[in-house]
Amino acid sequence: MLQLSIIIPTYCEAENLTVLIPRINAALSDASLEAEIIVVDDNSPDETIPVCKSLAEKFPLKLITRENERGLSTAVIAGLNAAAGEILLVMDADLSHPPEKIPELVSALNQPHTDFVIGSRYVEGGSTDQSWGWFRKWNSRVATWLSRPFTSARDPLAGFFAVKRHTYLKARNILNPIGYKIGLELIVKCRCQNVVEIPIEFTDRMAGTSKLSFKEQLHYLKHLKRLFDFKYQNYAYFVQFALIGLTGVFVNLQMLALLSIWLISPVAVALAIWTSMSTNFLLNRNITFSYAKHQPFWKQYLSYCGSCLTGAVFNWLTTIVLSRSILFFEKRILLAAFIGILVGMGFNFLLCRYLVFSKHKPAAETPATEKELRHTK
Repeated sequence: MLQLSIIIPTYCEAENLTVLIPRINAALSDASLEAEIIVVDDNSPDETIPVCKSLAEKFPLKLITRENERGLSTAVIAGLNAAAGEILLVMDADLSHPPEKIPELVSALNQPHTDFVIGSRYVEGGSTDQSWGWFRKWNSRVATWLSRPFTSARDPLAGFFAVKRHTYLKARNILNPIGYKIGLELIVKCRCQNVVEIPIEFTDRMAGTSKLSFKEQLHYLKHLKRLFDFKYQNYAYFVQFALIGLTGVFVNLQMLALLSIWLISPVAVALAIWTSMSTNFLLNRNITFSYAKHQPFWKQYLSYCGSCLTGAVFNWLTTIVLSRSILFFEKRILLAAFIGILVGMGFNFLLCRYLVFSKHKPAAETPATEKELRHTK
């Protein structure tokens, strides 16, 4: 089997590729590494495709042009699926990642028990371009900090990394990244425990424009939510469910204060409860249990109302039983009520998780079909 496959996702990177590919080839030759270079391009309107065809005459380069799909993460997955190497290495096309570090990443991954290797900006010896302003540095650090629940790696969001082929294949059918942080997706979904970081000097792109935008930052938050659900499962769903329940308290109180101006108290209380219950339903349907939002709306809504009623009954029963049958709680009615709230919320959560928003097993996702890929050399 081929020793190494290098995957480079591109969109309008023609000028950078003319510099990058020869540098990669030189680094491979110096280290006596046998490799293929796979460029996955999202049908760039610039000269990327002709440039790759020209480079393929001199270097071991294969071009995959995607005409029906866009996105860095899915481009990387398309390249990983097409790769033949024992080691799969991913890097950007914009010359921000030094290709001279490729042999070092490969060597580190060949060490026993190593699952994943990162070309890291944030370990000792690593650095970022001096032109980075405070906002860009702060933005990168915050994004890295948000990844802490998933890995202890210092730079898990890096786009320069390597993974063994057999490690990737274990998780290939469950990958569903969104945005740019495919490395973090692979660390989590491939369950990589031993992550090694090799220091690199990260430089700004030589030509072209950055693809990072506010939209991509929102995609990153959505991606974190997906990974949170995957790794922590019911714990993750419950935390989200509880936080949304807390927002319902504020909605209830605000609506009650507003409606009490025009309506009699019983009607205002009822409408405030209904409003908070409805907002909680919408938030849970679109956030906590978003995997089920394709199911019939009104059926879910009525089931949700029923689950809330069931939770309220268990809340009431728990509070009454504790306060009337256990001496300790007779004079501690608020503590009994608090326990009742937890019991009610627990029942409500279980009903929502396994009945209202039941999770049907989805068909295996594939980043791209063969018909969507056009290969040229």
